[in-house]
Amino acid sequence: MVTTENCLNCTNPITDKFCPNCGQKSTVHRYSLKHFVEHDLIHGIWHIDNGIVFTIKELFTSPGHSIREFINGKRVSYFSFVTLLLLILGISHFLSEYAQVKLLDLMPESSKGAMNELQEFTKKNPKTILLITIPFYSIFSFIWFRKSRLNITEHFVLNSYKIVAESLFGLLFLIVTIFYTNIKVLTIIYSFISLLTIVYAFWFYRQFFSIYGYSKKSLIIRSLGVVFSYMFLSMLAGVIMGIMKYGK
Repeated sequence: MVTTENCLNCTNPITDKFCPNCGQKSTVHRYSLKHFVEHDLIHGIWHIDNGIVFTIKELFTSPGHSIREFINGKRVSYFSFVTLLLLILGISHFLSEYAQVKLLDLMPESSKGAMNELQEFTKKNPKTILLITIPFYSIFSFIWFRKSRLNITEHFVLNSYKIVAESLFGLLFLIVTIFYTNIKVLTIIYSFISLLTIVYAFWFYRQFFSIYGYSKKSLIIRSLGVVFSYMFLSMLAGVIMGIMKYGK
């Protein structure tokens, strides 16, 4: 271990455990196998994991309240939604190569044309899908919950965390398809997860906007309004893509 009077990262004078300019520790270790395993590997993984575990726990125990607190400034314990989304996307892309059943296999024949287009586009452009999905959800929640007076960027953040949770549902189903191939059972599981995603979105919005003066009835209607507005847009996009390819 080496203790320095000047930061080895930015050369700023150090009088405490951390550099006041860049935040680097005043003590550094020479790299060795022991240091790599004990510090960089174990500590690094658990340091990140603590933030991830806490964020995921909050998203599935108190999603609306916790993300509202995050937007209002309580942010230290939360993991970045951008990093978390990219992490889930990376894992999903890697595992999709091992999936033995495609989502298309679970669709009825009448839906396969449009669904195939959407699935292919989603597989080739996962980041683009997020860039489309989150803004549209944000626009819908902004319209349905105008009285909350949240700006569009705050709606973007809250919907990003909602998409994180929904992406985890999708990742869970993907993992199931790696080890299980019964189409009938998988269709039931997929239908259940799809319903669960809708219920989760409703719960998320209803909880998040519960303090902004909406009546219980209005809160229910508006929460469902956001969910079904996006569902309608998605179905419309699927139909248009199907017509464009097969209607010629």
